[in-house]
Amino acid sequence: MSLSFHWFLPTYGDSRGLMAGGHGTSMSGDRPASLRYLNQIAGAAEENGFEAVLTPTGAWCEDAWLATAMLVETTETLKFLVAFRPGLVSPTLAAQMAGTYQRHSRGRLLLNVVTGGEPHEQQAFGDFLDKEQRYERTGEFLHIVRELWESREPISFEGKHLQVRNALLNNHPDPVPPVFFGGSSAAAGPVAAQYADTYLTWGEPLVAVGKKLEWIRGLATDRGRTLDYGIRLHVITRDTSKAAWAEADRLLQGIDPADIARVQANLAKSESVGQRRMLELHGGRTDRLEIAPNLWAGVGLVRGGAGTALVGSHEEVAERLIEYSRLGLTHFILSGYPHVEEAYWFGEGVLPILEKKGLWRRPVDRPAVATGTPFATASTS
Repeated sequence: MSLSFHWFLPTYGDSRGLMAGGHGTSMSGDRPASLRYLNQIAGAAEENGFEAVLTPTGAWCEDAWLATAMLVETTETLKFLVAFRPGLVSPTLAAQMAGTYQRHSRGRLLLNVVTGGEPHEQQAFGDFLDKEQRYERTGEFLHIVRELWESREPISFEGKHLQVRNALLNNHPDPVPPVFFGGSSAAAGPVAAQYADTYLTWGEPLVAVGKKLEWIRGLATDRGRTLDYGIRLHVITRDTSKAAWAEADRLLQGIDPADIARVQANLAKSESVGQRRMLELHGGRTDRLEIAPNLWAGVGLVRGGAGTALVGSHEEVAERLIEYSRLGLTHFILSGYPHVEEAYWFGEGVLPILEKKGLWRRPVDRPAVATGTPFATASTS
């Protein structure tokens, strides 16, 4: 088994500290998300052997399609996991956009389908469906898109939310981009099982993740399908465990208590089952944040969405990743603060350990990573 590792492209900005917001609320960093800086992150990801970078979607960040398209010509083989919300554009247009992207990027597009954000954010985009209806529409959307990617004849579809008539793509995507999909609610499971290639979950303790994967596997089996599985986590990895936890403590000490109160109040209103599960991991407290061995919930105090980080020495982080892989997870979408520096800590510290164990190998034609850890002298910062 070979594991796939992906990095994150913070198109809302970056920082040496934890940034408050996200998941429907505004956020920005000390390092603006300029094209020059995004190129640095993409270059660091490619150089360190990451397969792709996930790019978020929402009113609080840059548009994922446009931002990543601008990075295609400055990278060589790095793929782009573009998050988008079905229903905000025509399924025919989305299918066409994917085909265009695949041709001009030479097959480097992956898609992360996000059914919707919070109601106030969806309504800002002109979408007034409720949560259950959004998942219904997502199923219809993916049905149409997949039909268009495969059919050489015009297709028509009339659903509850979407209709197309005599739709046909002039150029089909080659290869068809894999679809990544996450969701913890009862309405999300059937859509993921029917249309996703890879089901994604946020970082929770092993038992909780295992139960969620069993749920989706059962739904997929009922539909005659087999999925891949992935997890979204932050990482703080250093040469020693002490240095890694010192960095986690530094991040925690840099949080304004007012930001914790503000963000937690906003997130408590969320309709997202996954977000509620993230909140339950820490309960707004700052004194019990290691919720499982090396799994730290401090990020979720001020950040919506993925709120946990693996913290420890390179060997400890590698072992925790191996434990997750035993549940059947093969895709790991990671990030760290700041994203340039942490890509090197992980790429030079953890990936070689996994490579020696035969669990990871560098993507083909990827530039070699220089030996040595460039930030080793600042391991306790």
